[in-house]
Amino acid sequence: MSMRVRVIASPGFATGFRLAGFAVDEVSNLGEAFDRFVVALAQADLGILLIEQRLLDTLPAAVRRDAERRPVPVIVPIPSPAWAGQKADAENFILELLRRTIGYRVRLQ
Repeated sequence: MSMRVRVIASPGFATGFRLAGFAVDEVSNLGEAFDRFVVALAQADLGILLIEQRLLDTLPAAVRRDAERRPVPVIVPIPSPAWAGQKADAENFILELLRRTIGYRVRLQ
């Protein structure tokens, strides 16, 4: 039997996983995250469920405990991006990433 990988994430976070080719359940609120999580657990061919840590933390403890006791799917929490510094740090990070990717500096406005 072939097992699949699925991702549950917020809209801004989901885009990168979708670009990488993953099946993504994009959720915009915590209630929707709970519903998608429960549906995902019921899928027999799901081997790995990647879920944004912030969303996983808001699920009821009983649901998380039940999911962790199952052999599959393996629940993998993904830390949400966080900028410890200021806005300038985030912009510098993106600029450096673009410089390495395209080979020259760009200017954000």
